[in-house]
Amino acid sequence: MKVFIISDNTHTLTGMRLSGIEGVVVHEREEILKELAKVKKNRDIGIILITELLAERVKLELDEIKLSSSLPIIVEIPDRHGTRRPPDFLTRYIRESIGLKI
Repeated sequence: MKVFIISDNTHTLTGMRLSGIEGVVVHEREEILKELAKVKKNRDIGIILITELLAERVKLELDEIKLSSSLPIIVEIPDRHGTRRPPDFLTRYIRESIGLKI
């Protein structure tokens, strides 16, 4: 299985290419959806990395992909500017999911 990245900047893509991961740089919502459709059809790709900024632009579509099939796995990653999530993201997620305060 291969990994593919959909990024909003060339620096993130270049870093991933150095580790052998192919991908594209897109900016507009329509471009993101077009690339997601192409990648979904490719059976060789098992993991899609997408920067958080782009993931925000197509949140509903990503949620649909995540719920409708087991592959490809979609992983939202920060870009070179860092994460867009709040510092307590993980603990809040656990608390909301299972009601356990850690």
